[in-house]
This record gives sequence, C-alpha cells and structure tokens, in this order.
Amino acid sequence: MIPHRVPRVLRMGPARLTAGLDHCRRLDLPAHRTLHGEPRPRELAELISMVNEVDMRGRGGAAFPFARKLRAVADAAGTGESVVLVNGAEGEPASSKDAMLLTRTPHLVLDGAILAAEALGAREVVVATVEGEVAESSVAAAVAERRAANVSGGSESRIPIRVVGLAERFISGEGGALVRGVNGEEAIPPGRKRRAATSGVDGLPTLLSNTETFAQFALLAEYGPHKYAEVGTSKEPGTILLTVSGGAANGAVIEAPTGVLLADVLALCEAEAGDGVLVGGYHGAWLSAEVAGSAVISREGMKLAGATLGAGIVVPLGDATCPLGEAARVASYLAAESAGQCGPCRLGLPDVARALCAIAEGTGSVDAVRRCVRAVERRGACFHPDGTAKFVLSALDAFESEIALHLEHGSCGRPVRGVLPMPEPEVEPEYRLEVDWTRCQGHGLCAHLLPEFVDLDDYGFPSFRNVPGWMVKDARRAVEMCPALALRIVQTSGEAPKPPTSPLRLVKDGVLRKAPGLTRVAASTNIFGFGGTAG
Repeated sequence: MIPHRVPRVLRMGPARLTAGLDHCRRLDLPAHRTLHGEPRPRELAELISMVNEVDMRGRGGAAFPFARKLRAVADAAGTGESVVLVNGAEGEPASSKDAMLLTRTPHLVLDGAILAAEALGAREVVVATVEGEVAESSVAAAVAERRAANVSGGSESRIPIRVVGLAERFISGEGGALVRGVNGEEAIPPGRKRRAATSGVDGLPTLLSNTETFAQFALLAEYGPHKYAEVGTSKEPGTILLTVSGGAANGAVIEAPTGVLLADVLALCEAEAGDGVLVGGYHGAWLSAEVAGSAVISREGMKLAGATLGAGIVVPLGDATCPLGEAARVASYLAAESAGQCGPCRLGLPDVARALCAIAEGTGSVDAVRRCVRAVERRGACFHPDGTAKFVLSALDAFESEIALHLEHGSCGRPVRGVLPMPEPEVEPEYRLEVDWTRCQGHGLCAHLLPEFVDLDDYGFPSFRNVPGWMVKDARRAVEMCPALALRIVQTSGEAPKPPTSPLRLVKDGVLRKAPGLTRVAASTNIFGFGGTAG
C-alpha cells in the first residue's frame, strides 16, 4: 500500500503525463495499461529520429538533447553492456514533480526507461529515488506488479529493474553524484567531470536522465511525433511539469503546455508574485512582478525574461515576508549542502551566506557580497558554487530597494516567514572546539586551519562556531596541530549552538577577570541553521 503523502496535481490543457489522476491516487499496472496501452519495442534509429523531430530535451534542468544522449551511450557501448539510470533523487526542496510521477504514475516512467533499455540492449534499468520517501515505495511496488504480471504469463519486458534509495541532499541529484551513490559510494559530485554516457553505473555506458524525461519519452513513442506536437509551441512541443509552491495558496504540480503565460499559472495556484517569483529553483533566478506578468513558460520564454526554466520550479514570494531574509535562508542552506571537497564550496559559500545574512541584519554591504561571489564563480569542482552565485546575484538585483531599507533601518519591517521551501532540518552530528585557557597562548593556528569556524580577538585568542559533521576531519587536524595542546573536540549531538567561549579568563586577587578585546560571535552568524534572520 502506498503511504498517504501524494503530491497534488492541477493542469492547464490536455492531460498527458497526468492522465487518469483525476480518478486515482496512483495508477497501478492494469489502470496504466488501460490508459496508455502496451508499448512495443522499437529500433534505436527510429527512436532517435522521433526524439529529434520534436527536439526533446532533458527535464532535469540542463535541457540537454535526449537524442544525443541515446546516440552517445550506443556508440560507447558498441556490442557491450550498458545501463539506463532514472534520476528520481529530487534534491531541490522546491520541486515535487519527480515525486509526483514516481508516486502516482510510476509505470509511465518505467515504460520510457524500458523502451530505451530495449533499444540499447541495456543490462538493467536502475531507478534512483530518495530513500525512505513515498516515491521509493511506489516504484518498488510498480516493479513487483510487473514481475507478478510476467509470472502469470504477461508480456512485460524481462529487463531487470533495480530501485536504489539515496539520502536526500541538494547535491545528490547531480549526475556524477547520482552515479557514485548508485555505485555504493558517497553521493557527492566526483570533483571532475565524468560523462555517464561513457562510464557510469559499474563503469558501464549509462543513459542518465530525469524522471520526467523518461515519462515524456514513453508518451512520444505512444503518440508519435505529430500527435505529440499538437500542443505546446512549435519549437518546444508538448507539455511540461511545473512545481508551484512558496506563497501560492493552492500550490501543486501542474501539467501545462509550453507557451502558456506564467501569470496564468500563478492565477491557477491563487498566487501573487508580490516581491518576485523564483524560477528554476535554488540555482535559478528571480523575476520581478512586472517581468513575471508577461513571461512565457518555455525555455526560450524564460531566457527572454532573464531566467532559466530549469526543472520547472516556480516559487512566488508574495508580499508578506522579507524577501532578503528569505534569500539569506536559502544561501545558508546551500552553503550547508556543500560537498566540502573544494575551496569555493567549503570556504567560499559560507562567506557568501554570511555576507548576505549581514545585509539582512542591516550591516555589511552589497560590495562585500559581490566580492565573496567572485571568489567562488567558475572555480568549483561542480556546478554548485556557480548555481549558488547565480541565485545570490539575482537576489541582489531583484531586491535592491529592500536592501536599501535593511542597510538604512536594519530591517524592511517584515518578518521572515519561511515562504521558500526548505527541508526539515535533521539532527545531524555537530561538533564544537573547546579550549583549555590555562594552555592557550594565542598562536592563532586553529583560525588558520579553520577560518570559517574560528575567530580571533585583538589579542589572538580564539572563539568558535559549531563545526558540521562533514568538517570534523579538519577540526581534528586543528586539534592535533595546536602547538600548546590546548584544544579538544566534542560532539554536540545536535544541541543548540553555545555562545562562543570567552578567551583567557584569569583569577587575580580572588576576582575572575576576562581578557579585554573579546569579539563575540552572535548565534545568528551560524550559517548552518535553518531559522533565517527573522525580524
């Protein structure tokens, strides 16, 4: 039985990806076959021709031509084995379309994946989902339904289907991270560009694409290019899935033809643009209410509006929350989601988040944020630093008037209501550094080794922020290298961060005295929280 957490669905125009969901919470195999029929195997050349005819692109965000992926995997595999990998590990907190497809109409996704696997002669289909979520249970149930159908004499494909659950992280949906996770490694980007088409799952050529892409692929094979292109624009035919959340009173996953107005999508969801609309997710860009009013839902339309459609994420902000505080929340979240394997992520993104939080608190400057952004752009081991930089720079442009209010008055007068979707914070291990003040001599080496978590006062004595689990190796290194052997590391077990310890307290003449010049770090500068900067 599928659990009760089922994403809502709305639509504009014909029901294709969402056909049948008016009457069923989930389409089982018999219901799916009644709607969509039994797909017949096709030759790879025929499929590539169909895909090229409608210029089908990946729906995971990068919009890479799907036909080129098919051809690249076929060329790399030759007469050898290959794998089809469905990316359903939706790491974007503001996106629910993959969860909707895998939960409510999983057989449409599997039809597309099997169609590609048969044409490529693939060894298996792997569906990667978020571990422990409803989608994982739904896909596992769909695979069991297909096996049972074959046992009872059905004609379902015999290609094995494997479901892999991965821990939910923002970066886990990146292609290289997904392949690593399926291969049993930590699901983080590999640090250097690897093409899954040549070396993916188990080192085999792998056709890796998004959940919606495979569902669209199944529909294209069912309808044929001509019927498929009867809706949408001439350049981008078909429908698209959009996740609308944030300030929308009626948020949902929406199926709409390409070419509809963003304003009509917002109206369907009872949403006001307010201070802006975020398009493309947390690596996306902000549109002003004026621009959003005339923007068109398509890759080309979003480009003209100054954004990218990405994975179809639409988050209207409304006008009841502090837009700058909301952006600072997301920047802090993105910094915490770093893989921690390169300087721009490990050091640069926390600096960007702190600089943006400082403006939200009425201090800092726009120039400081831009300097921090320049330090991470085009320097990361993956796209995460660049995507975060894009989001932050877009916020600086979109919320220019709010920034002026914060810097002049300390606030725009509105609280941070948490309108932008954020995952529930898990109680992950955190650590803190403690110092023996009878030993500490103010060498400052700990601040050199851990600059993002250690501050020095005017006398060179340290104060500390909590250290997240992924940085514990670096913290232990600081402990081991302390010349005075004054440091130790302890686990906080998810407890609230303690105020930084005051340096060097002396007992003189029976009176406890604190060394002057202490620079205390406010708890709000711990960028790894999720509370934002609510006023």
